[in-house]
Amino acid sequence: MSNIFDTLPFRPADILLPAVPDLTRWSVVACDQFTSQPEYWQRVEDFVGRAPSSLRLILPEGCLEGPNVEHDIMDINNSMARYMQKGRFSSWPDSLFYVERTLSNGMIRRGLVGMLDLRQYDYEEESLSPVRATEGTVPSRIPSRVAVRKNAPIELPHTMLLADDPQCTMIEPLTAQKESMRSLYDFDLMEGGGHLKGWALNEEQKEAVGQALKALADRAAEQSEHPMVLAVGDGNHSLATAKECYERQKRFAPPEQWDRLPARFALCELVNLHDASVAFEPIHRVLFGATLEETAAAFAQYYPQSHGVAVPIYGRESSGALTIPVGALPVAAVQNFLDNFHARRPGLRVDYIHGADVARDLVRYRKDAVAILLPPMDKRDLFPCVLQHGSLPRKTFSIGLARDKRYYMEARRIRN
Repeated sequence: MSNIFDTLPFRPADILLPAVPDLTRWSVVACDQFTSQPEYWQRVEDFVGRAPSSLRLILPEGCLEGPNVEHDIMDINNSMARYMQKGRFSSWPDSLFYVERTLSNGMIRRGLVGMLDLRQYDYEEESLSPVRATEGTVPSRIPSRVAVRKNAPIELPHTMLLADDPQCTMIEPLTAQKESMRSLYDFDLMEGGGHLKGWALNEEQKEAVGQALKALADRAAEQSEHPMVLAVGDGNHSLATAKECYERQKRFAPPEQWDRLPARFALCELVNLHDASVAFEPIHRVLFGATLEETAAAFAQYYPQSHGVAVPIYGRESSGALTIPVGALPVAAVQNFLDNFHARRPGLRVDYIHGADVARDLVRYRKDAVAILLPPMDKRDLFPCVLQHGSLPRKTFSIGLARDKRYYMEARRIRN
């Protein structure tokens, strides 16, 4: 095929697929979900048992600060090497996969699995790169993730990229072409995660995807001096970690080898922002170590105005509202307050929760926990907002609920 992908940020990859008998036990949800619900991960552990599983190749985020984290990381790297040696993967060179994810609400999210060129991505807040983070990246969260990835022989992605394709020119045409593709997998996901199907594109279909992506890039270039071709929808910190690991490897390789380093790329799923199944859900804040009264008083002191948007706040036996300043983005106002509040209350812990019911349940039986419920963001505002203002506050939105997040399936070598 032609080299149309050479200048584009997203392209085919050498993809590894699990060659295991039970894909339902293989595929687990993204590691940054259910962090305040350890019972979820215990259920997954019990269900997987001794079966080959991506659970053995990832570290749930709730374990990153655990006392055995270094031993856990060694186990993960050893499991990766063992799975490779035992032939747990089949290889699909220079491939793009078309995937359909049936969500818990019955809708189907369509995507393309390929790899991102990390040279065209930058997670800094004022980035002008073709691929940008949509939310602020917290530098302190990267080192622990680098520790997991830096010696890993393979990667398993949960990063989702977004294309601004309102005319549905790139991914959606593939839906009617599935019969001309090779079927790869078709199975139910665990824990109510829905269903997953995948197909391998042929050469003609890959070329069509490249042409459509180039047209989107050309359109973006016409609209901005510093065009944004793709945005990171999910997995901002995971992709920032991949970028950091690539930069680290460059320091130990001569410049003429930098382009050929496997770490230059990161496996991702590309989804159209305008797919009907892509819903922006708010990410609520739950505080542990403060009461509703203390939080409300501190918020009123931080924002002394009396007019603006009201967002609900819940405690164990009471509720109220916080008044957001007029014209402020609610999530930005709340996050700025929480950063300030946390700096003055070292014992405070903030968690980011999908689902209003889950957030309220977490504080229902604790007198020192508070849930702040945030409104959703209109997804049509995403690209214009990032282009104009840079990255949004961290945890501004979530693409779907926790159980609808990307599950680990495909893998890719990231070390020679």
